[in-house]
Formats: sequence, structure tokens, C-alpha cells
Amino acid sequence: MPELRWRQTARDDLRSIIEYIAADNPAAALALWETIEARIGHLPEFPKAHRPGRLPGTRELIAHQNYIVVYSESPDSIEILRVLHGAQMWP
Repeated sequence: MPELRWRQTARDDLRSIIEYIAADNPAAALALWETIEARIGHLPEFPKAHRPGRLPGTRELIAHQNYIVVYSESPDSIEILRVLHGAQMWP
């Protein structure tokens, strides 16, 4: 099974999202974080279950109605590249 890896930019994305939401609603921020982590946790088992990404060599997981996890896959690893709000310009 491939190893799950995070790029620092993806960790920073998620941290910023959670901090922004937590400023107004800590419970919602925690629930979102848990939802995203749970969805990402299934990627090593089912890496091709999500749509092809807008950039070549990537895939996109809709982790929540407003948030997209961009990742790449190889036989050895799944690399989380970004965690983005759906309204963000990407790429």
C-alpha cells in the first residue's frame, strides 16, 4: 500500500483554513479538520477513486462541499499537494 505524504504547502493550507474557521466557530473547524483527515486517510487504499486533476499528474478529492484536496500518486506514495477552497483559482 502506498505511503501517505504531505507537502508543507498542503499542511500550511489546511492549518490556515482551520485557523480561519476556528476564529468564529471552533467546533466547526474541528469537524472540518476531522472530515478532511478521514477522507484523506482512504487515499492509499483507493487512490484512483477521485477525479483527474486540472494539472497533469494530479487527482482531486472533494473532501467537503467547499474544499478540494489535490494529490499525486505513484506506486510508492500518495502525496498531498494542496488543500484548497473550491472558490480559489487553481491552477
